[in-house]
Amino acid sequence: MISALLVMVGIALLLGAVLGYSAIKFKIEGNPLVEKIDAVLPQTQCGQCGYPGCLPYAEAIAKGEADINLCPPGGEEGIHKLAELLGVDFKPFGEGKGPRAKAVAFIDENTCIGCTLCLQACPVDAIVGAAKQMHTIIASECTGCELCLAPCPVDCISMQTLPENISNWKWQYPVFPIKAIK
Repeated sequence: MISALLVMVGIALLLGAVLGYSAIKFKIEGNPLVEKIDAVLPQTQCGQCGYPGCLPYAEAIAKGEADINLCPPGGEEGIHKLAELLGVDFKPFGEGKGPRAKAVAFIDENTCIGCTLCLQACPVDAIVGAAKQMHTIIASECTGCELCLAPCPVDCISMQTLPENISNWKWQYPVFPIKAIK
């Protein structure tokens, strides 16, 4: 009995050592530029840029396959940060591609059938509910990406524009950033 236990412990230690060595030997380094670009992006995973998430968009920017001005949630501030990071000129949004007014999804509770399709589509888990139960939106978590609208079979979700007030207002990034004089 003890000898079987010792054999199992020996095998576990040997496999652990092999896995540890393999993890070090075959480690794949990521592109540090992709990581820096991804850190600048807003992480809404909304797909408004044409890519399935922020990381694939960051990879496309790093490869030179995508422009820096495709992310509406990042706004012009995000474009300025990307331009500064990459050492390229600021490029404004294309026609009709700019950021929209901040909006959040709203679920009409009388119409919701609890199908959970919107819940599955939400990239930031801003929708709460259970199967065959009414769903609701956590407004502070909603990014306004509109990905929950299309899958809803009863069209009970609408986007409501948030009025600008003291709690959600912020300074716009300056057109010409002021550089420190050395």
